[in-house]
Amino acid sequence: MTRNDYDVVVVGGGHNGLVAAAYLARAGLSVLVLERLAHTGGAAISTQTFPGQPARLSRYSYLVSLMPEQLVSDLELDIRLVSRDTASWTPYRRDGRSSGLLVERPEGEATRASFRELTGGDDEYAAWQQFYGEVGELTRALAPTLLQPLPLEREVAAGVDPQLWQDLVTTPLGAAIERRFSDDTVRGVVATDALIGTFASLHDESLIQNRCFLYHLLGNGTGEWRVPVGGMGAVTDALARAASEAGAQILGGAGVSGIAAGAQGAEVTWHDGQREHTVTCRRVLSGVAPWVLSILLGEDHDEVMKPVGSQLKINLLLKRLPALRSGADPAQAFAGTLHLSEDLSQLEAAYADAAAGRLPSVLPGEVYCHSLTDPSVLGELAGTGAHTLTYFGLHTPEPLFADDPEAARALAVERALASLNEHLSEPIESCLLTDADGRPCLEAKIPQDLEADLAMPGGHIFHGDLEWPWASNRSRLDDPGQRWGVATDVESVLLCGSGARRGGAVSGLGGHNAAQAVLESL
Repeated sequence: MTRNDYDVVVVGGGHNGLVAAAYLARAGLSVLVLERLAHTGGAAISTQTFPGQPARLSRYSYLVSLMPEQLVSDLELDIRLVSRDTASWTPYRRDGRSSGLLVERPEGEATRASFRELTGGDDEYAAWQQFYGEVGELTRALAPTLLQPLPLEREVAAGVDPQLWQDLVTTPLGAAIERRFSDDTVRGVVATDALIGTFASLHDESLIQNRCFLYHLLGNGTGEWRVPVGGMGAVTDALARAASEAGAQILGGAGVSGIAAGAQGAEVTWHDGQREHTVTCRRVLSGVAPWVLSILLGEDHDEVMKPVGSQLKINLLLKRLPALRSGADPAQAFAGTLHLSEDLSQLEAAYADAAAGRLPSVLPGEVYCHSLTDPSVLGELAGTGAHTLTYFGLHTPEPLFADDPEAARALAVERALASLNEHLSEPIESCLLTDADGRPCLEAKIPQDLEADLAMPGGHIFHGDLEWPWASNRSRLDDPGQRWGVATDVESVLLCGSGARRGGAVSGLGGHNAAQAVLESL
């Protein structure tokens, strides 16, 4: 049974909402989490995607980087994040010869030799080491601030080499990549971190690509993206346990329909499928996108301002890994991030196509085989040669699918698989398992699906464009919500999801920082 009044009501039971609930309940506050779906986790879930097949796939989000180790320790989370032996492998074909650019983790002589094979010398690898060495100095200094009140821009800039600050923060990232690197393939490997879920040219004056790039290299100061053992659902299951054991009440099937909020508190109304309920609280934490929150608050919102997502997610289940034209070991090539059609020239051509309203003729994307790192997700298929495979496509903005979603989805899948098959000695289709109904184990999610399934407006995986993880020098930081980057225009309502200033990805930062703001204010 729910009470009539709580200290805090959390709207949305995604991973950030659960993080906030756990921190606040452990601090002794009464907390109610309301989740529209029957289960918690939001985009960070594991599902038995294909009927009759026991594998549990990370259906939407799939890797963890930005979640601070301190947060895991604070909440005593029983999770294990595993490093991938291969950071990335990028197949290419030059002068009639197929090969691949290998980046190990940690980088060793094989990485240096692979750069030399691609470029004919050691200059490009030296440039690579220098660039990521400089970026590492920034991220190691910046990462600890993510669990603190927002620093001011000038405070961060003071500790960074001015040239690097210009390259990453004040000018479009494409200029730095083109100045620092000579090879088109190497340039593209660097550039892709700027485009995950972000529709932009590398030369976009808005710098949204720069912000995306920084977030993808910021996690725990290393930028390493790790595989959660048991899949993404293991992360959010651990968070749900932490929140519940601390005393938070979590309700599934509770779709919030309205929030009436003032300076001192709020009323939250939801429906459980049978009847309507209303509770009062001192603070509301919103784990839903700011666009959705504005609707719940009854505010006027401009349709033009609705976020626009840009990604294609394809989940596959294989009976075996495919052989590569280059002869490379598939277990090494697929263990990390396998880049497809992501030379810088290809990325920019694909952006131009999509900006003109056309699905890119050559679709850039990345492939990940998580079961090479964590075979437990395969269930009874482990040891049979079967594997999971995830494809994440770039430059596929939501409007490209608007007129005829199913036809556009089919064409996008065709082009995504073509970009992979170009480098295989056998088509990936021949490697697919079938489900209980005899259908190939392939599932494609377009932005419209993310909006329908997860209430992410426009299918935007970050709930909107990412912002710098610091405050501008002229920012007002007068109250806890502003200091922690979680404020809204209503004092009793705070952001705790990906739409918070340091939100985005599976990090828990939005939840942690909203909880700290509440604890400062109550």
